[in-house]
Amino acid sequence: DSAEALPSVVFENIERCQPKCLEMLLENISGLTEDTDFTVELIPEINVAVATFIKNIDTKEFVEKCSQHKRVREFNMTARLLESTQSIKAENLPESISTDYLTVYFESTRNGGGPVSDVQLFPEENSAIITFCDHKGNS
Repeated sequence: DSAEALPSVVFENIERCQPKCLEMLLENISGLTEDTDFTVELIPEINVAVATFIKNIDTKEFVEKCSQHKRVREFNMTARLLESTQSIKAENLPESISTDYLTVYFESTRNGGGPVSDVQLFPEENSAIITFCDHKGNS
């Protein structure tokens, strides 16, 4: 896979930058519009935000612009391409969910899935880690 095929950029160390400020900063750097051209998902538990680009851009160039941008450096944030993964975490699952059900669900091409190699249930968290045979199956 080429980096250009990955439409997401991870921003780390975001605690000093308010969510709306981060969105405006990304608009300023990219010249694009939030909601129309990209979305931002905050993951406060790990102090990260993920910008997913709806509009096709050169993400490597965007990451380079971010790393050189004065405000990004002032906030001590870093930007990097989101790497492909073979595993995803499913959360807020019903208590009665089975590994068989999750396997069949995530193997459904209609749901954007693909062949599943492993499902680990975490009943105490109502979550599971689903591992795919091929990272293309977790879009």
